[in-house]
Amino acid sequence: MGAVFVDLDRTLLVKASGPYLTRAARDEGVIGFRGIPGDRLMYALYDRFGETLAAIGLTRLAAFGARGWDPVKVRAAGARAVGALSENLAPFAPGVLAKFRSVGYLTVLATTTPFDMIEPFAEAMGFDAVLATRYEVRDGRYTGRLDGGFVWGMGKLSAVKRWVQESRIDLSECHAYSDSVFDIPLLTSVGHPHALNPDPRLAVVAKAKRWPIEYWDRPPGVPSIVGWEPYHVLRPFVREEAFPYARFKVGGIDSIPRRGGALIVANHRSYFDVVALAIVAAKVGRPVRFLAKAELFEVFPLGAIARGIGGIPVKRGSGSTDALEAAEAALGAGEIVVVLPEGTIPRGTRFFDPILKGKTGAARLAAATGVPVVPVGLWGTEQVWPRSSRVPLVSGVLHPPLVEVNIGKSVKLGLEDPVDDTKTLMDAISRLLPKDARLSREPSAVELSRTYPPGDKPPRSERSR
Repeated sequence: MGAVFVDLDRTLLVKASGPYLTRAARDEGVIGFRGIPGDRLMYALYDRFGETLAAIGLTRLAAFGARGWDPVKVRAAGARAVGALSENLAPFAPGVLAKFRSVGYLTVLATTTPFDMIEPFAEAMGFDAVLATRYEVRDGRYTGRLDGGFVWGMGKLSAVKRWVQESRIDLSECHAYSDSVFDIPLLTSVGHPHALNPDPRLAVVAKAKRWPIEYWDRPPGVPSIVGWEPYHVLRPFVREEAFPYARFKVGGIDSIPRRGGALIVANHRSYFDVVALAIVAAKVGRPVRFLAKAELFEVFPLGAIARGIGGIPVKRGSGSTDALEAAEAALGAGEIVVVLPEGTIPRGTRFFDPILKGKTGAARLAAATGVPVVPVGLWGTEQVWPRSSRVPLVSGVLHPPLVEVNIGKSVKLGLEDPVDDTKTLMDAISRLLPKDARLSREPSAVELSRTYPPGDKPPRSERSR
């Protein structure tokens, strides 16, 4: 059995905890001042670049400043701050820690923050232990001295070593996550170091030592600069006017939740479906993650773009569950995930089948996460970019075809039988399509040929129609 040691600021939390703890201490009557002059600038720099020796020096002096405080009131302030701290929890942190717990690891919060102030939050988050700086108490008041060492740098490593010895845990079997270069002593001592949202100095060391560099505020592979993902850069350009060779009619956008995890399921008619769904995402104003066949991620530059905006590769026929696990993690982190249950664009007569058929992945994700499932009906995208064409038909600027995107209300599923739930989802999508889409008809040979990729000829039986 091993343990996972997690730092607090800029690691478990996306920001520094200081402002929220100070506010709670003031509201609880522990302190009477509003804060240290210049503290907003200090915390802004900390959030962006990580901790500095000056900031740590002030933290070290905090014990003296707390002389005479009542530890009971400090704990009450810590309890008051739980809500605000939870709102700044890194979105993917709960899922990562849950995975460790599921295989028997103990989770330990290891932070310089005062123990009495942060333990209520650690308890709320389900940590098994807290290693934090303790203040000496006499006669029910803080004395202004430390009780034990200052849990920072080598002091944090010493606290961890004492704890693993008492817990009879092998440090070589442990994981440690930190953003700070000052936690290198701890990171080099465990068997599995992780540079999480590393400050610039730790990033250099991590690359030199080939430690994994991770982020819990976004999916793996998605870059971010001062909080901006590629999505945020691309969003202003993803608008209907950017595609003059198509007309768009988008309805029901308010059905997509503005916050929290949501699963969007849509039918698949064309490569242009991606554009239609991207326009939906831009209107919603939230980054979306999507599942796509793994081959797409191998094509330059589409692969790099797909990964950059959070695409999740699906290795069809491999039996791998990696894609579903990644999608489940994103949904658990409160993100939007797009799934096309049909998997690929239907070919031939199946393209004109009024009864939509899908794979069970979306239904299983819904059952595993409990997030709202929003159906989307796409129609007309095949007129802009038929499967038989390598590129969109941009020549239709004078008479652009109409692309309809109809978004329905979230679907209620049984969440017990994925096959039944998939049928329910596909029926919900079908009801969002035009009436003609739900009628059986005999397609012409030309229409059938447009459903096959370039160079892939329809079967003889279809060519004779």
